[in-house]
Amino acid sequence: MIGKTCVWDRRHVLGFIGASALAGFVPSARADALPHAVVFRDPSCGCCHEWVEHLRANGFEATVRDTPRMAAVKAQLGVPRSLASCHTAEIGGYVIEGHVPADAIKRLLADKPAARGLAVPGMPIGSPGMEGGTPETYDVILFGDGIERSYGRFREDKAV
Repeated sequence: MIGKTCVWDRRHVLGFIGASALAGFVPSARADALPHAVVFRDPSCGCCHEWVEHLRANGFEATVRDTPRMAAVKAQLGVPRSLASCHTAEIGGYVIEGHVPADAIKRLLADKPAARGLAVPGMPIGSPGMEGGTPETYDVILFGDGIERSYGRFREDKAV
């Protein structure tokens, strides 16, 4: 338009955004998308892949990094020795230690407590990745600077 000012009103802007999305110019980002998980595991451990599959089945994308230096990873990320398990993950700025159910991680991400992360010490039978045998009831522990308390009790991957 020569000699005229182009004024974009709300209708024009929304139309442009819609047309751009249809043309593939605007990436589709879901507001409820879960953060990417980076999982550290010892290459000789078999149950870690099962836990990663549990995460993926519950909407998380995950990258697995094999390392024989798991003690160093745990120390660097601040996992207390008393809460150690076989694998350690970083998800959404939190540390996830062991066979933590995806529902507990989703709750952590929604609540955003001032903590380092969640842990399931040891390898309870029936926890995600440890299926088989008679399932045990176990605690998911919230931990961090001076904090170490139950964040929920679970049997298999369900809160009890």
